[in-house]
Amino acid sequence: MQLLKDRIRKDGKIKAGDVLKVDSFLNHQMDIRLFMEIGKEFKERFSGIEVNKILTIEASGIGIACIVAQYFDVPVVFAKKTKTKNIAGDVYTTQVESFTHSKTYDVMVSREFIGKGDKVLLIDDFLANGKALEGLASIVKDSGALLVGAGIVIEKGFQPGGDRLRAEGIRLESLAIIERMDESTGTIWFRGDR
Repeated sequence: MQLLKDRIRKDGKIKAGDVLKVDSFLNHQMDIRLFMEIGKEFKERFSGIEVNKILTIEASGIGIACIVAQYFDVPVVFAKKTKTKNIAGDVYTTQVESFTHSKTYDVMVSREFIGKGDKVLLIDDFLANGKALEGLASIVKDSGALLVGAGIVIEKGFQPGGDRLRAEGIRLESLAIIERMDESTGTIWFRGDR
């Protein structure tokens, strides 16, 4: 998605440790016009596939998932990282490791919102090592629902997550796949660049 790649090159900031900050438009301050184009792109890439739920993980994936859900006309369910009084009861749980935060979370989804007969599309902002997506896929499997695919806004192609998930048979559509980043020059190379 060229619009997204251009925006990453213009406003993304490369930090030490292979961190790409896109918080000015993607995961802190959100550019809703860009999100609308992202939603259209995911709808096109997953056209012809029946989807009746979108599943994401808090917090950064929620805004994107909500916009994408408008194009599919389906609800969004998000995995919570903390158990609260209003999610007490029967839940699916799994552990996910965050690359950005170097932390492992227990995430949960109420059994009330996902189950047999559901056709679930995963949506998230980033894919690095793939642990969050693996956790969401595990929840879908445990629920008896069908995982129809995963849409990622930015994939770090130089990290193992995307290749491993594709090898596991998950249909993975990433809108921008970064092959390499150079912190010293601020240069970003995308898969498919010449």
